[in-house]
Amino acid sequence: MAGWRSRLAAAELVWGAAAKGVDLETAMSASKAFRDLEGADRGFARAMASAALRTMGRIDWALGGMVDRPLAEIEPPVLALLRVGAAQVWVLKVADHAAVAATVEAALHWEGARRGGGLINAVLRRATREATAFEAAPVEAVWPDWLAAKLKAALGPEQARTLARLQLEDPSVDLSVRNPAEALEWAEKLEGVLLPNGSIRLSASAGLANLPGYAEGAWWVQDVAASLAAPLLGNVSGLAVADLCAAPGGKAMQLAARGARLSAVEISGQRMERLRENAARTGLAMELVQADARTWRPHELVDAVLIDAPCSALGVIRRHPEGIWRRDPKDLARFPATQRALVDAAADMLKPGGRLIYAVCTPAPEEGRDVVEAAIRSGAWRRLPVTAEEAPGFAHALTAEGDLLTAPAPEQGPAETEAPQTRSDVFFIARLERT
Repeated sequence: MAGWRSRLAAAELVWGAAAKGVDLETAMSASKAFRDLEGADRGFARAMASAALRTMGRIDWALGGMVDRPLAEIEPPVLALLRVGAAQVWVLKVADHAAVAATVEAALHWEGARRGGGLINAVLRRATREATAFEAAPVEAVWPDWLAAKLKAALGPEQARTLARLQLEDPSVDLSVRNPAEALEWAEKLEGVLLPNGSIRLSASAGLANLPGYAEGAWWVQDVAASLAAPLLGNVSGLAVADLCAAPGGKAMQLAARGARLSAVEISGQRMERLRENAARTGLAMELVQADARTWRPHELVDAVLIDAPCSALGVIRRHPEGIWRRDPKDLARFPATQRALVDAAADMLKPGGRLIYAVCTPAPEEGRDVVEAAIRSGAWRRLPVTAEEAPGFAHALTAEGDLLTAPAPEQGPAETEAPQTRSDVFFIARLERT
């Protein structure tokens, strides 16, 4: 049975991401079993690993009732195969016999899992009979307990539950178009859905580089929520604008496409290379500066600044679900100091009356709302509230203060659940003016 190879590769990816603390891309690069696969087998291995990682909390909740010891006491390779097998049965709906037999055979070819073949066989056979065990798991079980509590506190129970449901799905892919006037035309060419703000939503991410318009830089990948920030600066044509923490470049390309005289600042050399590649592909003009934005200053005061600050990234965990299982909640405390330092730096480089867009991809108030309120209390800034007209399709995301928090709308009926723009990443976005 050749199918064991893809199961073994998937389990190596899950082990690498969940137990060794690396992201999925790194795990794929490190796994010889995955690299040796080709074509459909490689795609299936990635799909199994992604499904297992995306739903791992619920899988573990259900598996916990099927074994006679804590999951933490099971050998990591065996546990990885159990998770991959369960993902096939409960999430991907692979035929029961194929899922069980191929996963058990994979154990025979993995030295660290050979002695666990009997356990894997027994548990997965039980899983095929007890699909309700997975369905009964609380949807919030996709997250560690500390994260579920944090997101409920930040968003409220209903929005947090909706966000958890979104994590159970493959995330869609959104595009920003270089020329917004051509958005409808590109939506038709790419067979996507045109969202109210002009973004285009595709149903799959495979083969993006082969789609029309990619090579010539007519569009780029950017979640609809992320794309809301740059346009809030208004007409930037001819204005001096600094984009701090600019890589991979979605917002920088939006600003450059709108005619800004842009300085794109990025501290990471590796991330700067991605920004450089994107700028080259699109042909958009911008000054690329590798520097620490907290200490870098432009040659002259600028008209506007955009900060997409380093953050806990809790709003994009559906795209990188493996990351939440290697997070220490104590690590999150390091971000606010950096975020406040970036806002202070923006105050130094802006002309009086200049505008700042502050964005973070997290709903955590200490990284969003609290940073903005501290800036306003300093006297250096005043808030410029965002209006519904400036964020088409995101009226539900406007806060009482006039900021944006793009959490998914609670599931209250078809109009809410079917509006595609509500199924976005979670961003906090505020607009300030230098006093």
